[in-house]
Amino acid sequence: MFYLDRNALQEEPARDAQDLQVSDWSARFAELARQARYPALKDFYQAGAVTPDTPLKDVPLVAIDFETTGLDPRKGGIVSIGLMPMSLSRIHCAGARHWVVKPRARLSTESVVVHGITHSEIAAAPDLSQILDQLLEQLRGRVGVVHHRGIERSFLNAALQARIGEGIEFPVIDTMELEARLHRRRPLSLWDRLRGRRPVSIRLAQSRERYHLPHYRPHHALTDALACAELLQAQVADRFSVDTPVGELWC
Repeated sequence: MFYLDRNALQEEPARDAQDLQVSDWSARFAELARQARYPALKDFYQAGAVTPDTPLKDVPLVAIDFETTGLDPRKGGIVSIGLMPMSLSRIHCAGARHWVVKPRARLSTESVVVHGITHSEIAAAPDLSQILDQLLEQLRGRVGVVHHRGIERSFLNAALQARIGEGIEFPVIDTMELEARLHRRRPLSLWDRLRGRRPVSIRLAQSRERYHLPHYRPHHALTDALACAELLQAQVADRFSVDTPVGELWC
């Protein structure tokens, strides 16, 4: 997960550049499958999505995290991808995947400091187009779990637009948005601001602390995907139910 300084970004509820307003992803996927031209993307949509009334306990999930060259998908690119298949009861570490990919955008010194992926590493890395079919296969049939959907969904959409001339849409459960539902329901009053009170942080690390989850070193895509997976499990155990319909959480 890229934080350059992503701290400021992560103090605001998630905003998705795609601004997707989909309540029934199973119906949306059927429509997108008819439109898709790239074979692996068509297969991705044809695999379908669960219906909104499916209980969370029955939903196949995959935690997703990207390291990027910046915060703007129109100007930046993906540097690494971490995927962690999961359910509410188990995190499938044996099925985890991690790729370092060569971005088409310039790798800045600032981003190297954040995620530690160097110019020499990406020089030998494949373009995302070379691992795209594998990536879509890993995502197929699953609901994504992310912390700030404005990064993962927007960057992948922009990357596909640049490479195959088609974007991508898919459902996600945004653990940051779930924290915002609880901690950002009301803005701070003027009195609270004058007293120096600050909003509760909804960044990944601080959100995990509230559920007594262990600290992980940030800025590695696979570790952050694991951290996000554990956070969702804790959120559901604490505030929801395994029988909560996925339509109440996804976006």
